[in-house]
Amino acid sequence: MQYSRNREQQLSNSDRSRPANNSANLGKAEDIPAALRDGDKTRPDRLKTIAVPRRPISGIAIGLTILASSGAAFLVVTALRQSPIVQTPIVNTATSNDPVSQNPTPAQSADTDNVLNHLPYAEAPDAELVSIGGGYRLRKAAAAKFQAMVAAARASGVNITTISAFRSVEDQKRLFFSVGAERGQRPTKRAEISAPPKYSEHHTGYAVDIGDGTVPATNLNQNFDTTPAYKWMKANAATYGFELSFPKDNIQKISYEPWHWRFVGDINSLETFYKARNLNNK
Repeated sequence: MQYSRNREQQLSNSDRSRPANNSANLGKAEDIPAALRDGDKTRPDRLKTIAVPRRPISGIAIGLTILASSGAAFLVVTALRQSPIVQTPIVNTATSNDPVSQNPTPAQSADTDNVLNHLPYAEAPDAELVSIGGGYRLRKAAAAKFQAMVAAARASGVNITTISAFRSVEDQKRLFFSVGAERGQRPTKRAEISAPPKYSEHHTGYAVDIGDGTVPATNLNQNFDTTPAYKWMKANAATYGFELSFPKDNIQKISYEPWHWRFVGDINSLETFYKARNLNNK
């Protein structure tokens, strides 16, 4: 009896230690992977259905990214093609010292360097002037040659007289404006026979007006060229360094003045007149 009770108790304890649902545990527990031991919730076929869709999703995402990038690039290229090209003007920044950038200035007009066709001359220093008689003065070199020339002419029976020599700017003002007004001459008309102040060769101390002592009526007239004094001067003046300032058809277009002579017998006198003449020809 006691044996029977103990046997029943052992059977009862054995039943309690077994799983409640024996039909669900037909195989051994160690034959099932640890991840699949919790019933049917994590079967391999379900895992596959979850893992398989990941590849197409990634492909679609990459495709969309490529399409988006291509579309953006297309829009940028299109915008660049349609945008107007603005050209920035090239500014010449060359300085005035740059010979390439400097525009050449035109030659000065002769009108800029003369007044009524007369050229500008500086007044001779008073210390350079000496007397040639009769109250007239010339520069030293010109005075010496002029007196020698007059003496040579007289020795030949020709009487050369002095009408005018050095004149200051103030002297020229009176001669040009005052005498011109007395004679009713406009400046353009007066300039045909007299230079404006600061534009007379007489300022230099190298110019002299001469006459013929035997024919004074020809003084300061164009018919002076018919006198013995003029003819002698034409033949001999160059020997003493003198030349006619305003011959016929002269380049300054000053009226013909056979009585007006100038000394060009040294470098200073030569430069004084020929530099002025070159200036007029620019």
